[in-house]
Amino acid sequence: MNELLQPTTNPALGITIFVMGGLAGAVFYLPLKNVKKWAWESSWIFYALFALLIVPLTLALIKSPNTFSVLRAAPSQEIWYCYLCGAAWGFGGLTWGLMIRYLGVGLGLAIGCGLCSAAGTLIPKLITGKFGELLQPGAGLTSLVGVIVSVAGIALVGMAGMSKEKELPEEVKKKSVAEYNFGKGMMVALFSGLMSAALGFGLVGGGTIEKLALTTAPITPMAWKGMPVLVVALLGGGTVNILWCLFLNAKNKTFGDYTKADAPILGNIIWGAIAGAIWTCQFIAFKTGEPQMGNQGYVGWAVLMASSIMFSGLLGIILGEWKGTSGRTRGLLFAGLLVLLGSAFIAGYSGKLGQQAATPAPAITTPATGA
Repeated sequence: MNELLQPTTNPALGITIFVMGGLAGAVFYLPLKNVKKWAWESSWIFYALFALLIVPLTLALIKSPNTFSVLRAAPSQEIWYCYLCGAAWGFGGLTWGLMIRYLGVGLGLAIGCGLCSAAGTLIPKLITGKFGELLQPGAGLTSLVGVIVSVAGIALVGMAGMSKEKELPEEVKKKSVAEYNFGKGMMVALFSGLMSAALGFGLVGGGTIEKLALTTAPITPMAWKGMPVLVVALLGGGTVNILWCLFLNAKNKTFGDYTKADAPILGNIIWGAIAGAIWTCQFIAFKTGEPQMGNQGYVGWAVLMASSIMFSGLLGIILGEWKGTSGRTRGLLFAGLLVLLGSAFIAGYSGKLGQQAATPAPAITTPATGA
């Protein structure tokens, strides 16, 4: 058998990659704050072009040069599945920015990523009838505990957000989040978080595509086998995002933004591109970290989302979104962030247990005895 199909796993490295991806997911929105004199849709379309089309395809052609031949040989139903899951995520992703506008970076990403984490980790196991694997002693049960702990951390951060909502007067909240609206934000977060989980389904739904990447010349290295799947899934999301932005350009008569004399056009394009490139890094990390986890690769989604929440919470503190809150509220926030950090360690330990279980025990030989 091709040795590329038998990789050496490294759960610690896998978790580190997932965590770094979470950092990218937490900070990607910051460059868009530098866009000036453009409507939201005008900047978002450049974010979408780079995040969902240009960056993943360019990286795929570099690291997985057989991408096009793999996709030509792949089952059409699998390609459509990954594409449509990405499109479903696209509808959720459209409201991601709106969620941040209403709730702020810290609270918005915490709630949205939390819902996305739980749904994206558990639902695929339910759909494929493999939920029982999570109840198996050892790696399976430990990984389930990690998911539960991450949800507990998400709940604590959410409680901190609700406490913040009660404590701060409206004018103070809007100093850090200009359009702060907890009710609207929660409705948007619910929709966005659940729909966004569909991308997780698509990214783990291309098993045949990944096998073809490892066996079709020129063979893709194991660490990058998921790149063709990533291209297809993000293409689905890109289709929805770009068409929606063009629709809004027409509806709001904002096509003029792209030629507006008093707008920093080149700068706005660059900031949108940077935001898109940073955003894509989180899912590049997800697909390159998976092979390091062996059979426990599915925990990557929970670790990615938990890390994004953890870093977004810290970012919210830096940006002053929690300024003026009580010690109790900040205590809930810090407790939630610590629990989320702990969930990453538990996920890493589950990967180590899975690695040990997958390692065959050495053969035991007995000395020969005379007749």
